[in-house]
Amino acid sequence: MDHGRFRRGLVVMIGPTAVGKTKLSLELAAGLEAEIISLDSRLLYRGMDIGTAKPSREELRRVPHHLIDVANPDEDWSLATYRQAAEKAIHVSWRRQRLPMLVGGTGQYYRALIEGWDPPRVARSDAFRARMAEYAREHGHLALHRGLERIDPRSAQRIDARNIRRVTRALEIFHLTGKPASEQRVKHPPAYPILILGVTLPREELYQRIDARIDQMLRAGWVDEVRSLLAEGYSPRLPSFSAIGYRELARFIEGEISLEKAKVLIRRHSRQFVRRQANWFKPTDKAIIWFENRKGIAEAMHEQIIRWLETSTSSL
Repeated sequence: MDHGRFRRGLVVMIGPTAVGKTKLSLELAAGLEAEIISLDSRLLYRGMDIGTAKPSREELRRVPHHLIDVANPDEDWSLATYRQAAEKAIHVSWRRQRLPMLVGGTGQYYRALIEGWDPPRVARSDAFRARMAEYAREHGHLALHRGLERIDPRSAQRIDARNIRRVTRALEIFHLTGKPASEQRVKHPPAYPILILGVTLPREELYQRIDARIDQMLRAGWVDEVRSLLAEGYSPRLPSFSAIGYRELARFIEGEISLEKAKVLIRRHSRQFVRRQANWFKPTDKAIIWFENRKGIAEAMHEQIIRWLETSTSSL
C-alpha cells in the first residue's frame, strides 16, 4: 500500500457502547496498517480493565494503540489534556507512515477533536471547587447538575451528571467569568481530511448485548477488580469511577446494596448512557457514514476507507 496516500488523513469510528467497535477496529487496522487511538475516557485508567471492556493484551499487541492505560485512577485528565494527547498520537502515526484511527464512544472527546474545541482558559478556584464538592455530597450529583442546567443548558446537555468534576468546572467558569462555558469555547477545525464511520444496531438488540456483556464481565471478575481498586486506596468518588458499574459495585462491596441491585443499576445506567451517546452521534448527521453491525460490515468499511483515501488524501 502507498502510505503516502493517507499521510495526513484521519479515520474516526464512533457508535454506542457494546455495538462492536473494538473488534471491527482491530480487523480494519490490521488490513490498513493503521494505529488505533482510543476515543474512550474510560480506557485511560490503569487497573480498570474488565468493566471498561478494555482490549486484551493480545489485542493491544496485534495493533499499535494510543491513550490506553496512560493514567492512574486518581489522575485528572481534562478535555484539553485529552485533545492534546490525541493530536500528538495522530502526528505520531503519520510520522510512522501509518493511518491513525480514532475509535470509541466518548461524545465530548469526539466533538472536541473533529471540531477543534479550544476550552476556555479560565483559572481554577479551589475554594469554589470545595464548596461544590460539599454541595454534591450533601444534595447529590443530580442537584449539582440541575444547577448547571439553569445557567448553561448546552454544557449540561453534554456533560454526564455523574461526572462531578466536569460539572463543577462548567459551574466554575460561569462563577468566575459570568458567562456560560458553552459560549466561550473557540473552535479551530483540523486542516486534515477526516472520514467518520458510525456503527449501529437496533436499540433493543443493543440492550441485549449490553446485558450479556455485563453478565460476562461479572463472571470475569469485575467485582474483584473494583475491590482491588478500593483496597489500593482509590475513592469511588473519583471521576474515573464515573465509568458505569464501578460506583455501583463499590456500593455492593461496601454493603450498601445487594449484587442484584448493583446489576439492575448498571443495566439502567448503561441504557441511559446509550441514549446520551445518541445525542452526540445522531443518525441524521450527514458527516457520519453509518453501518449496521451485520455480516460483511468490515469489508464494507474497508472499501469505504480505501475509496476515501484515494479521493480525499491523495494530494496531501
